[in-house]
Amino acid sequence: MADAPNATPQGVAGNGGTAQTPKPPPLTVRVQYLKDMSFENPGAPATLVPTAGPKVALSVDVNASEVKDKEYEIVLTLRAEAKREEDTVFLSEVQYAGVFGIGQEVAKEHVQLLLLIEAPRLLFPFARSILADSIREGGFPPLSIQPIDFLALFQQRVAAARQAQADQQAAATPAAPPAATDASS
Repeated sequence: MADAPNATPQGVAGNGGTAQTPKPPPLTVRVQYLKDMSFENPGAPATLVPTAGPKVALSVDVNASEVKDKEYEIVLTLRAEAKREEDTVFLSEVQYAGVFGIGQEVAKEHVQLLLLIEAPRLLFPFARSILADSIREGGFPPLSIQPIDFLALFQQRVAAARQAQADQQAAATPAAPPAATDASS
């Protein structure tokens, strides 16, 4: 198949025009990796006998820390705990992380959005796969985890932080002294 005669690769000048350097992306993945993982099957082999399915609770957490200027480590933690009545059937936790670079042109007010919404969104499919595989390797059916709305998670985190700050300010504000009353009548 022949190339189109006038096709010009991106960033290369064509027909005497000037070359335009493509803008660097606002968020780049430098590296991603499994930071920590655990799987506990405390009741095996009794918990592996097919009975009523356990109730599974899934929790998600995202943390960011600056590694160096404009580079941040994002750690996405997925934790699945299955119980039958009060007995733990299995407990699996995965911390999947990545180091992300933030472009120089990104406004300061957008950095937190990229780190706590976009970065975990990119890490999630890998963490989900590792968690499901660990549960399957533990002798259970793999856990089907639906996509996570990291924007909603971020908004909940911001609302909780604002509430905590308001509660802290209310506790620090001294109460008004009781009004003096005239007892002489």
